[in-house]
Amino acid sequence: MSMSLAGKYLTFKLADEDYGLAILKVKEIIGMLPITPVPRTPEYIKGVINLRGKVIPVSSLRLRFDMRESDYTERTCIIVVEIAGASRDMHIGIVVDAVSEVLNIRDEDIQETPSFGTKVAAQYLLGMANLDGRVKMLLDIDQVLTDEPSAAVGEAA
Repeated sequence: MSMSLAGKYLTFKLADEDYGLAILKVKEIIGMLPITPVPRTPEYIKGVINLRGKVIPVSSLRLRFDMRESDYTERTCIIVVEIAGASRDMHIGIVVDAVSEVLNIRDEDIQETPSFGTKVAAQYLLGMANLDGRVKMLLDIDQVLTDEPSAAVGEAA
């Protein structure tokens, strides 16, 4: 890989798959809050939350990745991330099944993304981390959340 992807990643679960997100993108992790639906948005945009007076759009990664929606549990939470928007950086919440841990991932543990075999489109992945026999898909969260209309909700909020 040409650029180094090594660093700290927040790992989380969606269905039975493990994902990682660069820790520098994570602003906070919160429990589920009431989500206000926003009309005429894609199905994966759950709506907006009021987080200490700020309106934050919330996206379901399960729906974004064409996975079956599941009931929320006590482990379901919202990870608030900061992404580079067209005109400014913005905060967006992503609903995940469960947060796992923060891992320090080395370059030698990261392999290029295969173009098949995952539920997530390859353009959304930075690479695959192979750790202790488990593969964690490392998300390019900017690409996931700015590809298509989720960015428009963030810009309007």
